[in-house]
Amino acid sequence: MLIDTPDDDTRTALAPDLRRLDERSARAWTERMAVRHLGGAEYAVDSESGATYVVDLSERTCTCPDHEIRHQQCKHLRRVALEITSRRVPPPGHVRAVCDACGTETFVDEDADRPHLCDACYVEPGDVVQDRETGDRLVVQRVTDERADDVRIDAADCTVAEYATNRDYPADDLVIEVSYLSDLGRDRQRTYSFPLSRLAEADDAALVA
Repeated sequence: MLIDTPDDDTRTALAPDLRRLDERSARAWTERMAVRHLGGAEYAVDSESGATYVVDLSERTCTCPDHEIRHQQCKHLRRVALEITSRRVPPPGHVRAVCDACGTETFVDEDADRPHLCDACYVEPGDVVQDRETGDRLVVQRVTDERADDVRIDAADCTVAEYATNRDYPADDLVIEVSYLSDLGRDRQRTYSFPLSRLAEADDAALVA
């Protein structure tokens, strides 16, 4: 199957050490191709010849003659795998996104709710984290998409960003709701709002049962 090639020519060659590679692997590395994620596990590959083929990684298929007629693992299948490994295109089931915490480009699940977080910023409910100011260990209860300068702390009559010990952290930090690890299991477990960058990964950061 052929599909339209985009107007801008983004086809590139990669630059590996070609020793010990078979012919198809070498061509996957060196030929000018552009790989575009079509969603799910499907990718369009704009080849050096000008033709465009569709690779389906879930089925391990490609619409090129080398695969459909010769039943070979073609250069297009191999190139898609290389592009995913080098993080030039999203892996199956993921989309490209911008981290809502630091602005870094990342990949997230296609159906992921906001906020979108990169690997460096990622936390989830149950993670054990550490307060950079006090060293206390905390348990993440909820990851919000709200900003520290928008969330009010009623007891202190100020926003999370304005709270005295938070003033050295970005005012637009994402707000993370946490509880103190020492309070787990108590009848009256309180939840507190912290700016994300105030929280550091703890040594015992595994999920709490």
